Amino acid sequence: MAVVDELVALQAESLAAIEAASDTAALEQVRVSVLGKQGSLTGYLRGMGQVPKEQRAEVGKTLNVVRNAVEGALEAKKADLSRAELEAKMEAGAVDITLPGRAQQVGTRHLISRITDEIAEIFMGIGYSVASGTEVESDYYNFEALNTPADHPARGMQDTFYVVDRSGDTAAVRGESDVLLRTQTSGVQAHVMEQQKPPIYIIAPGKVYRRDVADPSHLPQFNQIEGLVVDKGITFGDLKGTIDYFCKQMFGEDRKTRLRPHYFPFTEPSAEADVSCGICHGEGCRFCKGTGWVEVLGCGMVDPNVFGYADIDPEVYSGFAFGMGVERIACLKYNVPDLRMLLEGDMRFLRQF
Repeated sequence: MAVVDELVALQAESLAAIEAASDTAALEQVRVSVLGKQGSLTGYLRGMGQVPKEQRAEVGKTLNVVRNAVEGALEAKKADLSRAELEAKMEAGAVDITLPGRAQQVGTRHLISRITDEIAEIFMGIGYSVASGTEVESDYYNFEALNTPADHPARGMQDTFYVVDRSGDTAAVRGESDVLLRTQTSGVQAHVMEQQKPPIYIIAPGKVYRRDVADPSHLPQFNQIEGLVVDKGITFGDLKGTIDYFCKQMFGEDRKTRLRPHYFPFTEPSAEADVSCGICHGEGCRFCKGTGWVEVLGCGMVDPNVFGYADIDPEVYSGFAFGMGVERIACLKYNVPDLRMLLEGDMRFLRQF
């Protein structure tokens, strides 16, 4: 019987094509070509009405056998191919658990904030408290109450950021006014001396602003910490001992300190404090310009005139004050040659600390 022979031949061809399929996409093409709407086996099923009646039973039986065989072979082959493709995909995406893990980078506080806290902890450990003030200050507390004369260069608009004074009926918009961005946190000391009776042991950290061009040793905005002591019997020896203690705590017990005469309007006598160079250990190098010393801070005994503004009797009380830049302390502690490196946000640099 010709039709039955054709169906047997189609079964053999289909099973061979199924076995030869290399992936599920090729297997799907075989399925469509045999069992799809236009498939070869589907064509025989649709043509059953044209088969003579005496042959329909045998042809129909053969069709069912062929269809079942093809469908079974398709399912078995699809399972094998799907399993193989999944294993290949898993192998390609496998993670080598012997490699070190890639941990998420954990953020840390900025070096400037850390040094500020470290300085505060050193002084709080010897009985100081932390005082704060506003960054917009009046001329009186920033200059006048600190014994700064009216003709002092720091009071000029070339050195200080003055802002519009809107406290009165008219606004000072040109040149100097009575309102400014503080150039030092010393104004906090003036406020504290007005509000608190001695003894006073405080430090005043915060941002300050000056009309400086950014370079390796200057910034137009930086962080400063001022210190003030007012009590009975305070001497220059107390100031020297405090500065020496701070430098050893911050830079190391092996570091030496010295004081050089200087001038500040609000202290008398005044001095610049130096610490021995941490790179050459006092022998002289490029970092310390061959001197063996690097400048750390300014300090001095509080001028009696400053006590007068706060109504503190200089015959009864004496005191000392000091001020340091946090960025400068950070650079000296870690031998960083340029202050600007602290503010550029280069994580390769900042992650070292």
